[in-house]
Amino acid sequence: MRRTLRFALALALAALPASAQQRDFSKVEMKVTPVSGNIYMLEGAGGNIGVSAGSDGILIVDDQYAPLAEKIRAALKSINPGKLKYVLNTHYHGDHTGSNAAFGPESSIIAHENVRKRLAQGTNVRGNAVPPSPPEALPVVTFANAVSVHFNGEEIKAIHYPRGHTDGDSIIFFTKANVVHMGDHFFLRRFP
Repeated sequence: MRRTLRFALALALAALPASAQQRDFSKVEMKVTPVSGNIYMLEGAGGNIGVSAGSDGILIVDDQYAPLAEKIRAALKSINPGKLKYVLNTHYHGDHTGSNAAFGPESSIIAHENVRKRLAQGTNVRGNAVPPSPPEALPVVTFANAVSVHFNGEEIKAIHYPRGHTDGDSIIFFTKANVVHMGDHFFLRRFP
């Protein structure tokens, strides 16, 4: 029975990247949820987006799939008309870095050094080849263990957790707002 469940789970996970490629993103709506202080969450398709919006501008954590970039941009404008200055990637999977190419030319992308490596080389996710990302989608600031961004009146810490979901996982702490963005280290309905 356990072997059958594992096999079924493996098949379901293997189908995820293919289903994302065939998904009709025109029907996805971005939902904005205030979290604490100037921190918001955007829900659409893929990993949730963390947002710090304030007098310094906008910082986002992850950026979902490429076809959603304009919808993400519109949702950000509804929160704050300021400029997007930083994108923090929690890891390299496409539902967290897919819009990097759209946002990279206007902001600085920050991620663990393995995220840049995987995006630059291309990867294999659940048996599906993922081609290398274009230069504008690559992080321009990388770190080995941790980095802090002082933005909108708070310290935003990105801390690398090795042996996690991928080899480039980071968890993001919004220290003043007391908010944690865990990327794919935590799911509501299942463990990563």
